[in-house]
Amino acid sequence: MPSHAPTASIRALRLAGLLLGAGLGLAACQQRSDDPTLGQRVDKAVAETKEGAREAKADIKEAAQDAKNAGARTADKMEANVSDASITASINAELAKDSRLSALKINVDTQGGRVALSGSAPDEQARQRATELAAGVKGVLSVDNRLTVDARS
Repeated sequence: MPSHAPTASIRALRLAGLLLGAGLGLAACQQRSDDPTLGQRVDKAVAETKEGAREAKADIKEAAQDAKNAGARTADKMEANVSDASITASINAELAKDSRLSALKINVDTQGGRVALSGSAPDEQARQRATELAAGVKGVLSVDNRLTVDARS
């Protein structure tokens, strides 16, 4: 009857193969002394991630401040535009109340509270009156009267 038990030489070969495989596996797993361990590599990756997060946080904070500043500048410009439009409307209303100036086409342009009047006036007195009316409106910083005197007006 044949024996299924491995012979001693086969067992020895198998054992040698196992030992050789284990040795190769250990050799592959061993690292040079200057190579970082797995734990060191994980620690380094965590540190780099934290640094990246800090940099991203700083970038986001800076971008938020830039957006806030841009919003404030836009709000200031919008307020100035509304204020300038209000000044222009008020000056036009004052000119319309004056019998000598109401029939005239006087252009009123306001930027930053500085008013420019252009068009024509029937005489120097009406021209000066337009300056006085414009200067009397709240928010007007200066009046540049470019009205020309035209006796035909």
